[in-house]
Amino acid sequence: MTKPTKRAYSFDFKLALVERFAAGESAQDLASEAGLSSPKLLETWARAYRREGPDALRPRAKGRPRRPDASPPVEVPELERLRRENERLRAEVAYL
Repeated sequence: MTKPTKRAYSFDFKLALVERFAAGESAQDLASEAGLSSPKLLETWARAYRREGPDALRPRAKGRPRRPDASPPVEVPELERLRRENERLRAEVAYL
């Protein structure tokens, strides 16, 4: 027995179905004709289309977005680093 996989649909396929749905065809008929798992899927696409336009039907990139190229860490001069450390240590002593 094989496990059903999540099917990906193209932008043009989704757009054509949503436009037919908006024109008045029933979600049940369109879903069965196109082989969708459920008419709710078509309704979800139509809702996204109404909210955000055609770009909502385009496939999204999977995974975590890439981090922009980070600039190398700025090197703090040693004198400045020592002053900060001295200030922190003085605060610790004053607290104790």
